[in-house]
Amino acid sequence: MIKAIIIDDEMHCRKTLGIILKEYCPEVQVMEQCSDAQTGLEAIEKFKPDLVFLDIEMPHMNGFEMLQQFSEIPFAVVFTTGYDQYAIKAFRFSALDYLLKPVCREDLNKALEKYKRLEQHFTQTSVLSNFLQNFNQQKKTRLLVKKGLENISLLLDDVVLFFTENKIVYVIDKTGRKYLTDKNLSDLEADLDNKTFFRVNRQYIINIHYIRSFKAYERVKLQIELTLTDLNYFIVVSQETAPLFRKWISES
Repeated sequence: MIKAIIIDDEMHCRKTLGIILKEYCPEVQVMEQCSDAQTGLEAIEKFKPDLVFLDIEMPHMNGFEMLQQFSEIPFAVVFTTGYDQYAIKAFRFSALDYLLKPVCREDLNKALEKYKRLEQHFTQTSVLSNFLQNFNQQKKTRLLVKKGLENISLLLDDVVLFFTENKIVYVIDKTGRKYLTDKNLSDLEADLDNKTFFRVNRQYIINIHYIRSFKAYERVKLQIELTLTDLNYFIVVSQETAPLFRKWISES
């Protein structure tokens, strides 16, 4: 029996996929259907699934951001989405398959066949862990940024934070200098080492080595103080992300 979880913010998509699996894929047992990434993380912790059907575009935390919470991914991932532009990025996350909505029976069967073939040769833990390990080993150590007319190869170890403002992404280094980058925050998340960098909200990605402290803010949020006191940035971890931030910083 293959234990599975469905994570999708659209109720009709969750129900439709659940019905198809129940009718045509009796070897799959759907343990939980979740409407957002946070409840998905809780279900994963509870049921330890073999397979997760994961939507990409979800409020508060998208599918890629959810996977960033794992240092190792102990389950196979099948992305389900209405957008085909995420395909390349999905496979960078070692996705087993990428299915466009509405998910049809034929595509679903093909994805399950892939899972079964992998299961014959590997345990699901080792194969996904190896995928992720290879992925993390390819993380970049430098980033090409711009300052005026110059293109500068900046060491990521020297980056304090990334932030976006008016659709422009800025990079701040340990001396307080500000640069521009052509990448958006979601692309940067995929490239960066998630043990060092964390996206605290929609605006900021921060480097753990430059966090001095954090404290409660508005009871359920967290406010971060950086080691560079001259950097006057008001950085707040959202309510949804605060538990993940605490876990990340305690385990890094």
